[in-house]
Amino acid sequence: MKNKNYIVGEIKSMDRGILTVETDYSDSDFKITWEEIAEIYSKTSFLITLTDGTRYNGKINTSSNGMVRIDYFNPETVIRLSKSEKKNQETDRIALVAVDDIVYLNSIDEGFWSRLSASIDFGWSLTRANDLRQVNLRSGLGYLADRWKLSTSANTLRSTQNDVEDVKRTDADVTFNYFLPKDWFLSYNVSFLSNTEQLIKLRTGNKVGIGKYLVHTNSTYFGFQVGANFNNEVYFDETPDRQSGEAYIGSELNLYDIGDLNLLTNIAAYPSFSESGRFRTDFKLDVKYEFLSDFYVSLGTTLNYDNQPVEGAATLDYIFQTTVGWSL
Repeated sequence: MKNKNYIVGEIKSMDRGILTVETDYSDSDFKITWEEIAEIYSKTSFLITLTDGTRYNGKINTSSNGMVRIDYFNPETVIRLSKSEKKNQETDRIALVAVDDIVYLNSIDEGFWSRLSASIDFGWSLTRANDLRQVNLRSGLGYLADRWKLSTSANTLRSTQNDVEDVKRTDADVTFNYFLPKDWFLSYNVSFLSNTEQLIKLRTGNKVGIGKYLVHTNSTYFGFQVGANFNNEVYFDETPDRQSGEAYIGSELNLYDIGDLNLLTNIAAYPSFSESGRFRTDFKLDVKYEFLSDFYVSLGTTLNYDNQPVEGAATLDYIFQTTVGWSL
């Protein structure tokens, strides 16, 4: 460490500027700010990502002041090896990088579970007036491989009140990203939405596009995507089903070097190709405050806008949620 202390243990991962180290003499893992580390040495193989999007599969050791040596595998060589040969394969290439350029580490020796991420949030409220009851449930699951990432999320709201129709809203998506050089990536996303405010029984979207991270550091990432979307809608009333082809452009910002706070926001715009003048927008904002290891309080909002909704439906639907959550 820069304060001259030493920590000996097993490096589990580093993400969003926080290094996780497991030791034999502590019941819980150490969480260490990456910028406080002076030197690092390990025999473990890691999946490593740099600020420019370069990805390595190899071992890291401090080479000189502020520089780290990465001994990594040639992917084409490894693919041709058998399982037993891969286990004993020595690294065959070397890269020297600045320690500040490393934005992600994940121990490959840990296997499947070390690459998995998950979260679940729950909120509930009861008001005596009109017997108002509301339940919120949010969840997410992701898996990161060497060259691709799969993630899913789901968000559900149920609200009941005397003499008022029930309010129901559900949105979910599945996203697959394939990483390219220089922090570019290909993306495929399937999304689902149902809400009573806009009379949407089911809206499904199929998005295909390409994106790039413009900023990718240990405190912030910011990126954009562009592509095409096929939108299909089924309604609660007798309105005929509706299909449309759309362009889409979106951006995402994540700030995670602001103490115990984490801010994630994204916005996507969908100008229609097939319906003249139609324009839709989806917006999300999540703020999390970590108060215990792996536990947090979350404040989130989701907004859906459509300038040409079906007759009797609102142009705008939004939701504010306050929940308590846990993440893996």
